[in-house]
Amino acid sequence: MKNFKITSIAFAILLFASTFIFSQNVTGLKVVENVYNRSVGDDMTADLTMTLINSSGKERVRKIKQFSRDFGEIEKKIMFFVKPADVKNTSFMTWGYDEEEKNDDQWIYLPALKKTKRISSDSKSDYFMGSDFTYDDLGDRHPTQDTHTILREEELNGEACYVIESIPKDEEYIYSKTITWIIKDKWIGLKKDFYDEDEDLLKTLTVEKYEDFKGFLIITHTEMKNVQKDHKTVMELKNIKIDTGISESKFSERMMTRGI
Repeated sequence: MKNFKITSIAFAILLFASTFIFSQNVTGLKVVENVYNRSVGDDMTADLTMTLINSSGKERVRKIKQFSRDFGEIEKKIMFFVKPADVKNTSFMTWGYDEEEKNDDQWIYLPALKKTKRISSDSKSDYFMGSDFTYDDLGDRHPTQDTHTILREEELNGEACYVIESIPKDEEYIYSKTITWIIKDKWIGLKKDFYDEDEDLLKTLTVEKYEDFKGFLIITHTEMKNVQKDHKTVMELKNIKIDTGISESKFSERMMTRGI
């Protein structure tokens, strides 16, 4: 019995030491890389409802069909607006690259003009279709484009989180910094504060719900609140289908003009 106690104590010390060493090795960059690399399947199809809510509580609702597929070094996404009539057949496409030096390519098709427009780097700070998301927000920012620091660890909505401050290496970037609450082990950004060029809080993104589909954790309900304009955008995903084998031809400028 005595030997068992000694062994148990030794094991406990070893376990504590290994946990301490692991926690010491965790960096802000590693945490953000885990979020960036979190798998959500090879491809996904979903119905997206985008609700715009102004300071008076008035709502505008938009229905969208979206598709995405991971091709390894490139991730492609495309969305088609279905309702209402004034935005119907508008489409938007993003190609995200797994390279720090290469920015996302983005296009938008405007049916009224019968023209596909490439989103320039100068336009990435523009707001997308009247929402509180910029074109840049809809892309995939590479972790090495920012300097990440773990500010602290705390609980948010019952989830144990790392709180990460991210400061862009490019001084001309649209945000001076962001602060993100990232769920440990699940690697989901549960909340994200965006700060403007004057380092004032501009807007907050919150994840209201995520669900398990085929073993993948998919974010299904988010809200972006612009605190300076008192305007909010709610995004809800439904009818999610994963790994259905979406054709590569789906993600092209030709498909943008053809629609669903």
